[in-house]
Amino acid sequence: MKEKLKLYGFNNLTKSLSFNIYDVCYAKSEREQRDYIAYIDEQYNSERLTNILINLTEMIGAQVLSISKQDYEPQGASVNIMIAEEKMIPSIAGDTVHAHLDKSHVTVHTYPEFHPDKAIATFRVDIDVSTCGEITPLSTLDYLIGSFDSDIITMDYRVRGFTRDINGQKIFLDHNITSIQDYIDDETLKRYDAIDINVYQSNIFHTKMLIKDIDLKSYLFNTDIYELPPKTRLDITNDLRREMIEIFSGQAIFPAN
Repeated sequence: MKEKLKLYGFNNLTKSLSFNIYDVCYAKSEREQRDYIAYIDEQYNSERLTNILINLTEMIGAQVLSISKQDYEPQGASVNIMIAEEKMIPSIAGDTVHAHLDKSHVTVHTYPEFHPDKAIATFRVDIDVSTCGEITPLSTLDYLIGSFDSDIITMDYRVRGFTRDINGQKIFLDHNITSIQDYIDDETLKRYDAIDINVYQSNIFHTKMLIKDIDLKSYLFNTDIYELPPKTRLDITNDLRREMIEIFSGQAIFPAN
């Protein structure tokens, strides 16, 4: 925001961003599946995810209060970071820790999934950012999209509560927004088909994005696509596209076999 609103007292508006990506791959042979797991361990381990969330926290001008992270077997990870708009000094009395309510959180969870017949592997990453006051996480969207291999992206943004200006007038939204897409770089948007479903009277904004072009070699693991017969390449590409379309639309459109 270029100019800050003059408010009376504390800005208690709560801004929640849910950012979800789906990373779709093709892994048929045992070797490809091993390579896929190695790829997941490298790209989506708790250490890398923690660094992404710390960078996100710095980008929105917040401070990290505490970090909790966990990797899972065979794949997956979770990270939770408590954040505050400003540095806080807690007061300690015995075993109880007291702190101001001016704090929010950032979380990330991963969900691996595999199609038993089509050899399609889909990895989902969910990031939730909840802030209060003037902080809004929308400015981090280009960074988040660029941090992952995002084939399908779904985003939800909601502003709750209200604050007041110095005259006592209630304010239910303290920044201009007509679409989440307004906060995404044009060059990024060119790579995706995107649709909005917004409920303006409730300050609810929803955007879905689907990658336009499938470069097959980016979805295979250590496989020369030109060693595959043309029909096989076409079949794999079609299977990948069907998977993406169903996730994007939220409907089981194609037969399982």
